[in-house]
Order: sequence, then C-alpha cells, then structure tokens
Amino acid sequence: MTKPIILCVDDDPEVLASVERDLRIKYRKDFRIVKALGSENGLEAAETIKKRGTPIALFLVDQRMPGMTGTEFLAKMATLHPDSAKVLLTAYSDTEAAIVSINQIGLDHYLLKPWDPPEQKLYPVLDDLLSLWRSMADIPFDGIRLVGALWSSPCFEIKEFMSRNQIPYEWVDIDKDDSMLELVKGLTDDTTQLPIIFYPDGSHSIQPTVQEIADKVGLKTTAEDPFYDLVVIGSGPGGLANAVYATSEGLKTLIVEREAPGGQAGTSSNIENYLGFPAGLTGADLAQRAVAQAKKFGAEIITAQEVVKIEENGSYKIVKFRDGSQVSAYSVVLATGLKVRKLDAKGMDSLQGVGVYYGAAMTEASTYKGQDICIVGGANSAGQGALFFSRYAKTVTIMIRRDSFAQTMSSYLINRIEATPNITVLPHAEIIEVQGKNSLEKIFYRDNKSGEQRELESAAMFIFIGSSPQSEFVSELVARDDRGFILTGSDLPRLSNNRPANWSLKREPFLFETSVPGIFSVGDIRHGSNQRVASAVGEGSACIHLVHKYIETV
Repeated sequence: MTKPIILCVDDDPEVLASVERDLRIKYRKDFRIVKALGSENGLEAAETIKKRGTPIALFLVDQRMPGMTGTEFLAKMATLHPDSAKVLLTAYSDTEAAIVSINQIGLDHYLLKPWDPPEQKLYPVLDDLLSLWRSMADIPFDGIRLVGALWSSPCFEIKEFMSRNQIPYEWVDIDKDDSMLELVKGLTDDTTQLPIIFYPDGSHSIQPTVQEIADKVGLKTTAEDPFYDLVVIGSGPGGLANAVYATSEGLKTLIVEREAPGGQAGTSSNIENYLGFPAGLTGADLAQRAVAQAKKFGAEIITAQEVVKIEENGSYKIVKFRDGSQVSAYSVVLATGLKVRKLDAKGMDSLQGVGVYYGAAMTEASTYKGQDICIVGGANSAGQGALFFSRYAKTVTIMIRRDSFAQTMSSYLINRIEATPNITVLPHAEIIEVQGKNSLEKIFYRDNKSGEQRELESAAMFIFIGSSPQSEFVSELVARDDRGFILTGSDLPRLSNNRPANWSLKREPFLFETSVPGIFSVGDIRHGSNQRVASAVGEGSACIHLVHKYIETV
C-alpha cells in the first residue's frame, strides 16, 4: 500500500531542505516526505496527491510566504484534504496569527523556528498528531477511483464495464464527498461531465470511453500479430470453450471481445445447473476461470474491440475492427451470442441506468438495499436475478405476461422463488410506462387478462425479456434465419439438387460451419441452439475438431 504523505511547504530553500531532512530521519519508514517550494507549488502538489488518492497525514507549512500566507494555504487545504493534521512554522512575532488560525481553520499546532533540537521541539508534537491521525484516518483505496453521481447512466455503464472486466476500483459519489467535488471543480467548469476517473499515477480522464479505460489499465485492445490460425469473435461460454480447446491443441488463437468476457452468462448472479458445481457459481466467476484457462494455453484476448466486417481473400479471412485495424486468419468462429431486447414502454430511455436496467446489474445491488424493486421477465435469468436481489431488497416483484413460470423457467428456480418470502409474482402484467424525477419511482402496467391499468411503486426495474442475435456485422456474408440467427451445417438453405446454396466446395458443410467455408458459429447466436451455458460450452469444444479438419484442407 502507498505510504501516507507528510507535505512540507516553505519558500526558503534552505529551511525547506532542513525540514525535509529532519522529517526523513524520523518518519521515512512509515510516511513519504514531500516538499514544495512556495505556496503555488504546494497547491499543485496537494491537488496532484488528491488525484492519486493518496492521503496526506500532515501539513507542515511556513506562515510567512509571498503571495499566500501559511494560514491562507491551510484554509484551502481544509476542503481538499479535510482530515489532514495542520501545523504552522512561525517566527516568534507570528504567534498571534497562529492563535487566530487555531480558531479560524482548526490549526492543530504551531511550531516556532528554529526547532532545533528536533528530538525535543519537533518530533514529540508531530508524533502525537500523527498518532491521532492514524487512529481516525479512513485510508483511501489504493487504486483507480471512479467519481460520479449515483443517478447517472454514463456512470453506471462505466461501473458495469469495469466490474465485468475485473478492474478493481473505488466508487466515489460526488454528492457525498465535498473534497472530491472541490477537486472536480478545479478540473472542469461543468460538474455534470461525469464520470471522471482518477488513476494511481495521478492522471485522470473525463467521460472516458471504455476503450480509453481499457488502454489505460492495461487490457489488450489491439492484436499482437497480423495472422492467426483462428479468430474467435465473442468470449461468452461458447467462445471461451472454443479458444481453450483450440489453444490446447496448438492453434494460434485470437479472441475478440467488445464488452467483457462471459457474454450474457457473465452477468448471471448464480448458475446452479452447470455440471460440476453443485453449489452454483456466478457468471463472472465462470468467465474468470475460463479466461484464465484460455490464457494458460496461450490464447490472446483483446477487449473493448469490435469486429465490424469479415471479408474473404482466397482461403484467408480478413477480420476488420472498429478502430480501422485488421487481422487475417485461416478460420473464424462466430460466438457473439445475444443482446438484450429493449422494453418498449414510455419513459424507458430517460431512466435507463438510473433505475431501469437490462440484466442483473449486480453492481447496483447495494444501491437498492432495503427498497422495493421489480424484475421483468419469466425465464431462468429473471429467476436468478430475483433470487440474487432478494438478499438485498426489501421486496422483489416479478412481473410476467403469462399465468406462471411453468413453461419458461427451470423447476428448481420456481421452487426457490416460491420459498423466498420477500418475492412476489405478478402475472398478466404488461408495462406501459415508467416515471421518475431523477430515478425510477413508478411503473404503470396493464393486466392483460382484465384490461385494468395499475401502478406499482418501485425504486428499480431489472429487465430480462429475451434477446436477439448479435449478427448484423455478418448479415451480408453468411446465411441467417428470419430472426438473425446464423444457419450452420444441415440447416443451411438447399437448392433443388439438395446442394447448399452458394456453397463453393464439393464436400458438405461441417456441423457448425456457416455458408462460408472456414467460418463457424457456436452458442446462442447459432440457429437451433437451446441457449444454455452447458450447450454453448459443448458446441465451442466440439467445433474445434471441425476447425482442424478445415485447416487441413487449406
């Protein structure tokens, strides 16, 4: 952990060097000693230290400095570093000013110059102040700090990206931290330009993109090499399983992920029916394990990167990215999965991320502790979400359009929901409008059986109403069904002679092969998939045998 700082400020270089020397002799083991020549440099140092999130335990500041007295300097620090101990270095004639400072700015002590010998006139005073500071200090998080407002959709999106990519951070609510608000005001005239991220090296970024964050924290966003045996697009369970088996069998493999590993499964609060985990595991845990396994065998993963087009160049596939870069490969596996379907109701767009969420949004669980929330949807993901949030929320209302879950949810989840006292199921509910001033407050819905319109007070709504395939980027390349799912193998459209349409090879397409030889598809994006984690893993694993067979013919 970073050592707390003792900051000494004086405009006299000789005095400053003497102060620094005495401080280092006594305190360098437990504190970092920082010196600043004059008030301007002192202010700059204090602001930089604040950005880095390092605590200043004590200020030792000379009273007589041109442009700004020590008292005036410490008055500014009262907002920026309110918990730091404050000590003035004064001449005998300045003692009256020091006494006034005690009353006006809460000065902790003043020391007369010279302070020699320090063992008698300096260290005893500072020892007491530093001991008191340690007993009361709330040591800041030693890492990335994400500063924003609770009811901010952009802040929520960045929180989700960082959480799902296992990037440790501390959330700072600007409305509850006056010292951080003061720092933000010094960086931007518009304090609604959120979020702002402060990095441990002292730098910051205002309203960053996920790619900017990924680059800054060391996530790989560009490929190392121009050519691969296999490019896997998407890192859900199917794509990760595909990469694990590909790399373990010697294929040079690149995984491309637009958001975060795990896909939709990665947002699941608890997967209880996955083989080998009787107690269940979170989607994030499954994704983390799979990523580690793929990297162990040598897979290369790039994140916050989007594939916009795939082209053929003879037997090679050219994969083009959003940033203009590209790679080539013998083969490609499409494993981009599904994207959540948007709920069509009045007021949804303005409240998304501030009370209205698609998926589990587990980062928001503590926000709604002790409050009433609702879950929209009746499939397994909705049931898992309801059980997860029931541990935090006062009540959870599940809104479904059907009579019951019987046809859409696994029985083990239905049984657990029925046994959870703070979960209520509301059948026949069709949402028509949501309202709220700064965040969600009310949900208006229609009973599709009686036609009656009703309202429900709720602080948050988590939506699980189905998904659609993320296949637009290959819509002109491979055959898809009328819903956008990718056709493979025997499901490919046939001509009158039973040959696959637009198929260029004499052999039949392999099981997971698309209408373009060498491009395969696995997981939820594939036509005919049953949209289960275990099935996606099985398809991803089995597909590698066919990739090998294809590469042998290239």
